Amino acid sequence: MPSTLSHPNLLVLVAGVVTVAYFVTRRMFGHDRREPPLAPQSVPLVGHMIGMSRSKFNYYVDLSKQVAAPIFTMPLPGQKMYVVTSPDLVQLVQKQHKTLAFPPIEAKFASTVCGTSQEAQSILAKNVNGDDGDFGLSMESYEAMRSALKPGSDLDDMNRSMIREVVKLFDQLQPAKGESKPLSMYGWLRDAITTATTRSVYGPMNPYDDPEIVEAFWEFESGLMSILIGFLPALTARKPVAARAKVAKAFEKYYKAGGLKQASALARKRYQAEIDNNVPLEDIARYEVGGSIAVLVNTAPAAFWTLLLLHSHPGLLEEIRKEVDACIKTTTENGSTVRTLDITSLKESCPLLLSSYQEVLRYRSMGTSVREVMEDTYLDQWLLKKGAMLQMPSRVIHQDGSLWGDDVDEYNPRRFLPEQKKNRPRDVCFRAFGGGKTLCPGRHFATNEILAVVATFIARFEMKPTGGEWKLPTTMNTNVAAVVMQPDHDIDVEIKTREGFEDNKWVVNLRASENIFVLVTEDNAETI
Repeated sequence: MPSTLSHPNLLVLVAGVVTVAYFVTRRMFGHDRREPPLAPQSVPLVGHMIGMSRSKFNYYVDLSKQVAAPIFTMPLPGQKMYVVTSPDLVQLVQKQHKTLAFPPIEAKFASTVCGTSQEAQSILAKNVNGDDGDFGLSMESYEAMRSALKPGSDLDDMNRSMIREVVKLFDQLQPAKGESKPLSMYGWLRDAITTATTRSVYGPMNPYDDPEIVEAFWEFESGLMSILIGFLPALTARKPVAARAKVAKAFEKYYKAGGLKQASALARKRYQAEIDNNVPLEDIARYEVGGSIAVLVNTAPAAFWTLLLLHSHPGLLEEIRKEVDACIKTTTENGSTVRTLDITSLKESCPLLLSSYQEVLRYRSMGTSVREVMEDTYLDQWLLKKGAMLQMPSRVIHQDGSLWGDDVDEYNPRRFLPEQKKNRPRDVCFRAFGGGKTLCPGRHFATNEILAVVATFIARFEMKPTGGEWKLPTTMNTNVAAVVMQPDHDIDVEIKTREGFEDNKWVVNLRASENIFVLVTEDNAETI
């Protein structure tokens, strides 16, 4: 009796499978001379994986200095990657948003990160890239977020709610007259911003008012990498998966109790887009846990670095405090001194504060815009192969000395002053919020919150490091979902109320304005 492997039909079948596998592998992972040049790696096949694990977000910066091209190829196990390092090529990528697409890859990551059902994944996959029109869960969710977060009444309502919470939290923080109070700077900021942000988004029935849900969210956030790359995450990422489920259950309860009735336009519009596309309630709750990442993860570290660098940069705090103090109106109410600060006035009258904040984002951002190559296509002279991923790391552009000058590695708070425009590159080189079709829709809300926190803090308090000198913490453990670097350890400080401000009542406002603070080049064309 002939052996199994000698059977003619089976031999043909095996030969066919091997041949197909060979050509698929060669097409996907072989290198065509028309493709971007290969980046060098120290160890064949896995060198780039080793480099990224060691150098994290700086690995792309290191590679870009070794490759004399505006785009290069990084072959990874199981995936081909193109990395764009030139602002000009970034602009071309953004113009080809159908063939170099973000929604398909976002849908894949969302399903993994949020742990949604197969039914929800199928709903999200329908017309995910908008090829057949502006309908479907993907397209309608984008529109819901953009409309709720664009400058105007909906955003103003959410901002004012957030600001009221910020004032309450600062009132609770204020030390007694003549006394100081110890503070873990990053921990307090993260807690305060989590509270203020989620109450402004979800209203008085906010699930994150429960400290256990807040703790569960940060447990989930800290384990994102194990969820994304782990084998059988229910086993290998047991704690973050359980934490995610706990937060999702809290959102289910919130929806069933009618929490959305007093929520922001953002929460209501996003929910309505999901209901209109027949997403099960359990999956709406799971998607909302993922949505919390975008709302919460980057604002606290941006506020932390802004406050830390303002205090540690010689003379900067005094200059910015003068700008902020000039925006404060002092009145008397029932014998008490009332200090009123308007956030819109800050954006109109505090150029050094705004420049310092934008420089923080250039200096400490490490986000990467990602695209999937939907079909073989050319980017300028370079051939990009279908199925590959394309990345545009902001840090490569933000750390390019040929663009930003010899002080590119330094924090220069004056870099974004209007009079310095001739000394910095085009606005498209500032990539803290991405750009094009996937420009961060929450940039104006986040900016208002960070400015409110930073300006109110320096107006009300004096702060000094417990250790006697300011030291910038390292950032190598920054989470995979972050766009702004996260500190590896906290900074212990002491705060006290500014002299002459001890018994004051504080009011922080946000008046409507037709002027938009131009954060990115796309804001020049935005209207209310």
